[in-house]
Amino acid sequence: MDIHGFFRGRQVNLKELSDWLNGLSPKERVRQATSLTAKEQSALWDAAKGFRPVTMRDFVQEGTAPLREVIHYGRNSLPVFSRFQKRFCLPDNSSLRELWGYNHQTMAPVTGPGYFVARDEKDGEVIIDYLKVPPRHPAGWPEILPNSAKLSRFVYHLTQDFMRGVSDHVTIGRATRKGKDMDNWFVLCREG
Repeated sequence: MDIHGFFRGRQVNLKELSDWLNGLSPKERVRQATSLTAKEQSALWDAAKGFRPVTMRDFVQEGTAPLREVIHYGRNSLPVFSRFQKRFCLPDNSSLRELWGYNHQTMAPVTGPGYFVARDEKDGEVIIDYLKVPPRHPAGWPEILPNSAKLSRFVYHLTQDFMRGVSDHVTIGRATRKGKDMDNWFVLCREG
């Protein structure tokens, strides 16, 4: 069986899909989750509303040291350049209730790193907010640039992503620009 079998019927059985994903090895879970097509990602987004509340701790687990990178492997619904990673970390200031991160992908020299701040949002969702960038980053991450720089302004500028929970490691997101939904979805699978 593969993940595509969960999308052949009229509705996605999220309980069965979630249990199945949780039972896979980390490597296989990433492989399966990042094989979802654009149509499947759209269906998963709709089905995941209210299914499994998600918080920042689903992106960086409790006990992770500040500024320690946590990688989420991703695939978006775009026809090209669809593979990427979102890399998250806890800030080095424990009073901040947010995560810091950026997009690691092959087009970064052209589009910029796409830095963001993530935080818990209403209705059990997490927002990945490109309207804010972190003040600093872990060693080894690229230079922080505003999302209005380079060609980043066409990719990340004025953008926010909303995330919904699918399983212990997998989330589904949808991009918005200037508060309006875009026809752009993406799946993330946390390493480990």
